[in-house]
Amino acid sequence: MSTEATAPATLIRPSRGWSALNLRELWRYRELIFFLTWRDVMVRYKQTLLGAAWAILKPFLTMVIFYFVFDRLASVPTDGYPGPIFYFSGLLPWILFQEGVTKAGNSLVTGANLITKVYFPRLSIPLASVVSGLVDFGLSFIVLVGMMVVYGVPFSARLLTVPLFILLALVTALGVGLWVSAMNVTYRDVGHVVPFAVQAWMYASPIVYSVNLITDPLWRWVYGLNPVAGVVMGFRWAILGGTQFPAVLVLESAVVSLLLLASGALYFRRMERTFADVV
Repeated sequence: MSTEATAPATLIRPSRGWSALNLRELWRYRELIFFLTWRDVMVRYKQTLLGAAWAILKPFLTMVIFYFVFDRLASVPTDGYPGPIFYFSGLLPWILFQEGVTKAGNSLVTGANLITKVYFPRLSIPLASVVSGLVDFGLSFIVLVGMMVVYGVPFSARLLTVPLFILLALVTALGVGLWVSAMNVTYRDVGHVVPFAVQAWMYASPIVYSVNLITDPLWRWVYGLNPVAGVVMGFRWAILGGTQFPAVLVLESAVVSLLLLASGALYFRRMERTFADVV
């Protein structure tokens, strides 16, 4: 009788219908997710002159443009805060969302060689694309802390809530990214539409203006259906404080973000079995 240990067998079946997400399998491949995340970070700055400095330059230069156009020329109210720190505190969570959606949307197409050669949870690819944005966010956040010192913004217990709004931004980006990435495999037009749609989304979010400009309760409720609105307003409150915490707006946006994540994950799983054939 043989005493050799029998290797565990793994049976791989294609998903059918609205399959379960199987988060346990995703956890087993956590090292792969880390590798894909690190790869995205390294590739982003490979063969660049300034390297990771682009993570700081992008929001900083955008902030400068916004300051001269919307503050100095258009005189858009900034809730009494200096324009530069008002815009910069709105740009950081927005860019985390924007980059996550854009990179996740293209992740399956750019990772076609990997998808067609080996099995792993396909959800790992857009997830890694979204999470990799935390590196850029961390570098830019250091600049934001410096701006808080320069403009005399006090450090308070509100800063402890910053990770919650970062998590909400990631959830929102992943929810939208799952929808976009799955559709982009079948309909390549999506890759062309997303940059324009995301750009328009920015002006529909309180990046360059305050949500306090919307005084009508009904329209303010409708505005809260934009999941990024709660992310930006909550993050800005955690940094600048001053105004009352926009609890209703943040809660409304959080619910929409969770619905986007749940529906996006289910749609992604439904389409997952066709990725290797279509991509």
